[in-house]
Amino acid sequence: MPHRRGLVGMKVIPDFLCSARGVTVSYFEQVQNAYNDCWELEEVHQRLDKKMTKAFADVFSMHKRFEVHMRLAAYLVAVQRVAEAMKLRGWV
Repeated sequence: MPHRRGLVGMKVIPDFLCSARGVTVSYFEQVQNAYNDCWELEEVHQRLDKKMTKAFADVFSMHKRFEVHMRLAAYLVAVQRVAEAMKLRGWV
């Protein structure tokens, strides 16, 4: 994949992957509310780091595997996860 001048070695993260952190923290709030729990800020940061690091790794792996740009790789990961969930629910 050709590099743009000045971007060599820089990873470009798809916008919806970047914005997923807010949605993920909202999910953490929902979980805490469901269990009448309250996490310390450090725990939220650790959990968020773990989730986002895995999300990036999954997208980057797909990017390398199929030699597609990161945005398409992120879509492929998303479609794969939806398909797996549908199979687990017996929908397909």
